[in-house]
Amino acid sequence: MFDNFSTETVLREGLELRTWRGGQGPALLLLHGHPQTHVMWHRVADELATRFTVVMMDLRGYGDSGRPGATAGHGAHSKREMARDALAVMRHHGFERFQVLAHDRGARVAHRLGLDHAEAVENMMLLDIAPTLAMYEGTTEAFARAYWHWFFLIQPSPLPETLIASDPVGYVRGVMGKRHAGLAAFDPAALAEYERCAALPGTAESICEDYRASATLDLEHDRLDAARGHGLSMPLRVLWGEHGAVAASFAVLDLWRERASQLSGRALPCGHYIAEEAPTLLLQEAFDFFRS
Repeated sequence: MFDNFSTETVLREGLELRTWRGGQGPALLLLHGHPQTHVMWHRVADELATRFTVVMMDLRGYGDSGRPGATAGHGAHSKREMARDALAVMRHHGFERFQVLAHDRGARVAHRLGLDHAEAVENMMLLDIAPTLAMYEGTTEAFARAYWHWFFLIQPSPLPETLIASDPVGYVRGVMGKRHAGLAAFDPAALAEYERCAALPGTAESICEDYRASATLDLEHDRLDAARGHGLSMPLRVLWGEHGAVAASFAVLDLWRERASQLSGRALPCGHYIAEEAPTLLLQEAFDFFRS
């Protein structure tokens, strides 16, 4: 995978951020979801690189990037801090302004990136999420059952991280295999990479801290933006899987319309893992939306 990409480690305030770069053209940053890594883009990255300079990174706490320890208030894993990582990575690669394609947790990082650093983001496409605040405030029994990990991971340390670390492969397969397409949606080599990284020391703690931040500090930031009427100013396209829990539980476009001034989007005939379940459709959407 990614034979046409070069890899480089970017250092930000002592934290290593692993990155991959390939292609030519306008800059396009790809951000992955949980419990995955940049490898989730393996079915679309080469094709995107025919029109864009594609930069992928492993988020802090995931893949082969660094794993900061837990901090009081979970600030080291806030989406604000992760957005600063993304900005630093793109500046390191020579881009002050760029486009963003992001999935799941990475899409939450991208949302914060667009709010805090609007001058850097030309436009963005977010995959299979509704705004974090809206999802927590609108949680139903059906959503809680489908997204059980949201509520498991935010439990106080050390229970969830101890359980994950005892069987990281089981955790990855349990989270990913219970969705619409099951484990059959994933290339065996990609799944093996997700499992390898989940077993690295510190991963379980970082995963939990990521979600704890989303349920605390990130919500504070989101509520402050909402109170100020501060939303996304750049063009935003949102795609979601029609067979996923987000589609079943939330009016996705309506919720994003409250937070973005230039919005488009639609459901795709797949589940949560759009880049791996429906790569051809995703590429069509990307080539239609992003400036090349």
